[in-house]
Amino acid sequence: MTGENASGFKGVGMLLRVVAVAASSVVTVISTWLPLLIHYEFSMWRLLFLLALLMLGAFLIHGALTHVFNDITDFESGTDQHSPALLSGGSRVIQSGVMSVGQLRKIALTLTVSLAGLALLLAILGQAELAILITVGIWGAASYSLRPFRFAYIPLAGEWLSLFPSMLLLGVAAPWLMLEAIPAWGWQNAFINALWCLSWVMVHHIPDMEADQKATPVKRTSVVWSSDMFGLRGARYPAILYLAFIGLFALPMMLTRPVAGIMVIVLAASGIYMIVKMDLSDPEAVTAVEKKLLLLAMTTAVGLGIFI
Repeated sequence: MTGENASGFKGVGMLLRVVAVAASSVVTVISTWLPLLIHYEFSMWRLLFLLALLMLGAFLIHGALTHVFNDITDFESGTDQHSPALLSGGSRVIQSGVMSVGQLRKIALTLTVSLAGLALLLAILGQAELAILITVGIWGAASYSLRPFRFAYIPLAGEWLSLFPSMLLLGVAAPWLMLEAIPAWGWQNAFINALWCLSWVMVHHIPDMEADQKATPVKRTSVVWSSDMFGLRGARYPAILYLAFIGLFALPMMLTRPVAGIMVIVLAASGIYMIVKMDLSDPEAVTAVEKKLLLLAMTTAVGLGIFI
């Protein structure tokens, strides 16, 4: 393998941020794919093809496209240059010299045009569900980072207008494509997993608060906004709030899915405890908590997929 090829593979690996995508998008897919495997009589090959298709889409959109857009915007605003760069601070392909901004722009254009063209073709062929999934994924990636929206730089907007719709729709994708109607467990699993994603992303933003405040324009995430309003302790509040929403949502779910409901509440409470106890002034301590939250999110997603 030549040095150029090795650098290219390294760049792709860094861009995809496999751990983050696996712990969020992939487990979200698995959470509503598992019930189809366990409780329905579909052929294994059909289910495996569905899983591979959705995972490919997750890595292309939630991994590559989202991170390319985010890296370009955060580099131009300056926030990634000041980030402590543990799990946060973008993929670091620009800062490490693996890829240039120009290369990222070419990747972004190629991916966007290819995915948009595929969505249009699928719509023409009558595959409306797949077309909508791709379109919402592109919207989430683009609106999060690109002008005129750049919702990542606006409190609450990045989570609710970009991230949440994309994650929710990805979560219901498997039953939507395979069943005549999306069952209650599909919506419940997707909703909880999307909220889990919002929560750990809020923790993900905590080490970058100072860097985000130095950015031009200021990257005023919900974490930065909450810290400005309530002091440093306020940086915890968005992540805690989203986990509290999960716990409240799980209470009525216990009537029909008691095991799943109890599991969700216990894991969400565990996450809140970790966030309350973490040292906000230590990026390494925050990163350690983020890793644990990723494990809790993955456990929640798989557990919801088993106990329907």
